[in-house]
Amino acid sequence: MCYNGSLNTHDLGASTLSGFFNLFKPDPHLPEIQDKEVVDSKYKYWRIRTLYSIFIGYALYYVTRKTLSALMPLMVSDLGFTKENLGILVSVFSVTYGISKFGNGILSDRSNPRYFMAFGLIMTGIFNICFGLSSSILLFVLFWGLNGWFQGCGWPPVARFLTHWYSQSERGSWWSTFNVSHNVGAILAPAIIGTLLYFNPNGWRLAMCVPGTICILGGLFLLNRLRDTPQSLGLPAIEKYRDDYVGVNKKEGEKELDWKKILFEYVLKNRLIWILAAAYFFVYVVRAGITEWTVLFMTETKGYSTIGSNGFALLFEAGGFCGNLAAGWASDYFFSARRSPVTVFFSLGLMATLAAYWCMPPNSPFLDGAALFGLGFFTFGPQMLIGMCAAEFSHKKAAATATGFTGTFAYLGAACAGYPLAIIMQNAGWDGYFLALIACCAVPAVLLAPLWNIKENKAVQEQPLPQPQSAPQTT
Repeated sequence: MCYNGSLNTHDLGASTLSGFFNLFKPDPHLPEIQDKEVVDSKYKYWRIRTLYSIFIGYALYYVTRKTLSALMPLMVSDLGFTKENLGILVSVFSVTYGISKFGNGILSDRSNPRYFMAFGLIMTGIFNICFGLSSSILLFVLFWGLNGWFQGCGWPPVARFLTHWYSQSERGSWWSTFNVSHNVGAILAPAIIGTLLYFNPNGWRLAMCVPGTICILGGLFLLNRLRDTPQSLGLPAIEKYRDDYVGVNKKEGEKELDWKKILFEYVLKNRLIWILAAAYFFVYVVRAGITEWTVLFMTETKGYSTIGSNGFALLFEAGGFCGNLAAGWASDYFFSARRSPVTVFFSLGLMATLAAYWCMPPNSPFLDGAALFGLGFFTFGPQMLIGMCAAEFSHKKAAATATGFTGTFAYLGAACAGYPLAIIMQNAGWDGYFLALIACCAVPAVLLAPLWNIKENKAVQEQPLPQPQSAPQTT
């Protein structure tokens, strides 16, 4: 009797675990719809629905990612934190997030992005709430690190959606339109926090918990709105629908690839991916260096209040909004879907704007605002385009892994904008901070200039794949 009870409990646990992982499996392909009008109508509807859903979802990921940087001054005054304490939190988040993007990228290429993205958003909301209810540095490190891990469930499914629903020749426009969700989320975070602090000036804990609750509700929204690939709805593959096979072998099927083939053949052995990863590292040193330290820089050296400094930070995101759109559309319409030229120009523009911001005279709110807008404009172009290149220089079925791999290097760069950059500031002040960031701007331009004319990795497209088995038709 006892033995049977133990066996049943074991079987129940195994069944529950199996059911949990089955939830993340890609949906099977349905028989393809043959009526062209129906296909056109459904594609139009689902492409728009997918775009606004991942836009809202990823913006909410950013809301729970940007709470710490907006609340740094209050944590310093309330808890007595030093720059080194804050730098540790920034670095822990960046390391766990970077590793998570790679690990979850491999999983996401073999998963249903609908459930994957929603699950991560719910969990990051939960850990923001846990952070807000904590007081010790150990718990802060634990919960902010876990937040970083589940943040890594956001981008890989987005890369899968963008490569399966939008073809290469149009992807710069669609991708850049989605990518401004980064800026919308980063604008929403200080807006929500600023509103809460207006009514409760010392309520940084509530300012952590409220965004967390919003993101839990956002995860439920994604479960309702999103679906897997076009083929899971009976639609043809996007390349077939638009007759746009750049970056995809026309003879290949839609079979999900083995994870080893994805990882080794299309990512680790891909020279272009390694170049992009190196460039991404330095882009993210600059990006994180600006976003994580701007509010503190403005309060310490410019004399602005915490709320006022967060207001200036919004201009950085507004510039990023415009820069995202400009970079994506320019790559499609002025450079025939080549991303590297735009990235080079934006990197050089970022260098010049950082130097100007460094030399800005005191008591110049208009110039400060203009400089932060320019920094956002030139930062988010390379951030978006390098991620897109990673998807396009790899394989459609390896997009999440490729972007996750380069994203790992990106957030190792972001980690260097935490504790290592804090040490530079401790020893060389804000001058050392600006010199380090300006030096980092030059590297992406140098690395990506030789890729000026590349649109795809042709070697990846030379290996035809077996045709997939269609889902059995039911009667």
